[in-house]
Amino acid sequence: MTFNDIFKNSFLESATSFSAVNTIIAMITAFLIGLFIFAIYKKTFSGVMYSSAFGVSLIAMSLITTLVILAITTNIVLSLGMVGALSIVRFRTAVKDPLDIAFLFWAIAVGIVVGAGLIPLAIIGSAIIGVILFIFANKKVNDKPYMLLVHCAGEEAESEILKIVKQGTKKSMLKSKTVYEHASELSIEVRLKESESNFVNEINQIEGVARTTLVSYNGEYMS
Repeated sequence: MTFNDIFKNSFLESATSFSAVNTIIAMITAFLIGLFIFAIYKKTFSGVMYSSAFGVSLIAMSLITTLVILAITTNIVLSLGMVGALSIVRFRTAVKDPLDIAFLFWAIAVGIVVGAGLIPLAIIGSAIIGVILFIFANKKVNDKPYMLLVHCAGEEAESEILKIVKQGTKKSMLKSKTVYEHASELSIEVRLKESESNFVNEINQIEGVARTTLVSYNGEYMS
């Protein structure tokens, strides 16, 4: 086939032909697998603010990707334009949970595989991924890190604070110390003993302590 044959009308007509039955089967399969991804995401979500819109977007991502791949595989001219169009698209929505990125790539991968006609691969692969995520994402982590912020004044108060923290927690580490003109602020990473936080009240009763705050901490941001 020469370069001129690509632009013949007969070739373009054959390139735009597609099977409606195969398209319907692919879209239904992508929708069902998208529902499965949405169910796994809902079951494994461990945060506080659940976003149903993100779960629905996983289903939409599977369907849209399948539609794009079907168009590319059935029309060589459209595929060239699609590559140029997608190269200028930029997504600026922030993804807070790293696990959400895995679900996004899972939905996109399903759309690519289903659109390519490898439906058994999409079903088997999604089943394996779903089981793995369900097992590991639902695993409860009892040893969660917390950040203790104490605003105090005086070296004696600091020594007493560190002593109480060491006795009342499973593990502790001083992360930072900010010194002001007449006071200082301590940032201590702690691991609680079976979610016990009574030591915070003891710290707050120390003379020279103005404010004590205990917040959840994941190593990157505090919430």
